[in-house]
Amino acid sequence: MNRTENRWKTIDAHIHLDKYAGEDRERVLAEFGVDEGVEAAVTVSADLASCEANRLLAARHPGRIYAAYGYHPEQPIPPEGELDRLFAWIEAHAQTAAAIGEVGLPYYKRQEAKEKGERFDAEPYVELLDRFAVLAVKLDLPMALHCVYDDAPIACDVLEKRGVAKAHFHWYKGDDRTTERIAANGWFISLTPDVLYEPEIRKLAAVFPLSQLMAETDGPWPYEGKFAGRLTVPSMTRDVVAEIAAIRGMDAGDAARIVYEQTKRFYGLK
Repeated sequence: MNRTENRWKTIDAHIHLDKYAGEDRERVLAEFGVDEGVEAAVTVSADLASCEANRLLAARHPGRIYAAYGYHPEQPIPPEGELDRLFAWIEAHAQTAAAIGEVGLPYYKRQEAKEKGERFDAEPYVELLDRFAVLAVKLDLPMALHCVYDDAPIACDVLEKRGVAKAHFHWYKGDDRTTERIAANGWFISLTPDVLYEPEIRKLAAVFPLSQLMAETDGPWPYEGKFAGRLTVPSMTRDVVAEIAAIRGMDAGDAARIVYEQTKRFYGLK
């Protein structure tokens, strides 16, 4: 890596910092602003306890860690009273939020039920996503979304209905028509380290507008290829932007600057 490359700055647009254990979390936090070129990260939440944990992390690391608050869809829908408490908490802490997230639809949970021959009612999840979309518009916050494959067009329907201007489809996968729809709406997608070895992700890196791309790790999720057996850390976003540049035939430093600046603008990072 040459000196020009050492000046790259990246932002991990989607990570679960509260899910790292002890020493692993300290190793991740040590990357910010030192030699790895990682300036900041958006840490997304899975439920109310996760929201509070990420709020505290952001408070302890101002300018480095930014928290998103939501409810991860790959789990059972909680009772209405629990949801009401979550929404009230988010509104009460809106000034500390970079986004509403991680929210979305339960594609993998639905697939598991299908494989077992079990009935799965997705409608409550669509209703919950709609409720989060209304909240995002009310609070003027971006949405960090878990909506892939067949669920992505359903999510598009919800976002368009509610007038959501800033949406980030993390680790997006979907058909060409939906991909074009996301791009046409001015929404963003982010790519993970699997852009180095997954054909469908490499295709996205080649065709999706560079001006609407971000880099993420979704850590602590593990990866394959050169990352096999390694702890997922934010500096892997440097590998992501370098690969995007290689796929598109452009200078890696230029790609890194574009992705960095638009991620910073999208999430309103200081």
